[in-house]
Amino acid sequence: MTARPTWTTRTSRPDHPDAMRLLREYMTEMVVRYHCRQALPGEVDAALAEMPSGDLAYPSGLLLLAHLGDDLAGCAGLRWQPGWAELTRVFVRPGQRGAGGGAALLAAVEERARAAGADRIRLDTRHDLVEARALYARHGYVEIPAYSQGPYAEHWFEKQLTFAAEHAK
Repeated sequence: MTARPTWTTRTSRPDHPDAMRLLREYMTEMVVRYHCRQALPGEVDAALAEMPSGDLAYPSGLLLLAHLGDDLAGCAGLRWQPGWAELTRVFVRPGQRGAGGGAALLAAVEERARAAGADRIRLDTRHDLVEARALYARHGYVEIPAYSQGPYAEHWFEKQLTFAAEHAK
């Protein structure tokens, strides 16, 4: 019997080739789903320029890359805000979906946010990203009033983070 591959995460700079590949795949899917058609030439590049990921690195944030076994499988980013963190760029490659990657990424970013002293994680997402909204709800994120404005922000979520000391009580 062969052991199932496990999910692992590691931090990466957004300009690392693996990160750039995943961020391009993420943005391609966002463009395709938003327009309900294939991306036009230059459209993904324009979207990447409109919503850059360069700040997902120290000191303003972080980017995690996820692997399922040896396979590059997904990513998630955090942007640091005073006392909290904003979750962004949550993506699992289609071939690895349904294997727990979304849960693994959320657990990893929550752990990193706690370690950085954040008391909550917030995010915004689009109406058409129903799988993402369901993932967040399953993992304790609750819808909140709008905390940000943006052309694609239609739902806002927040999760209060608990700290290890609170669990010991």
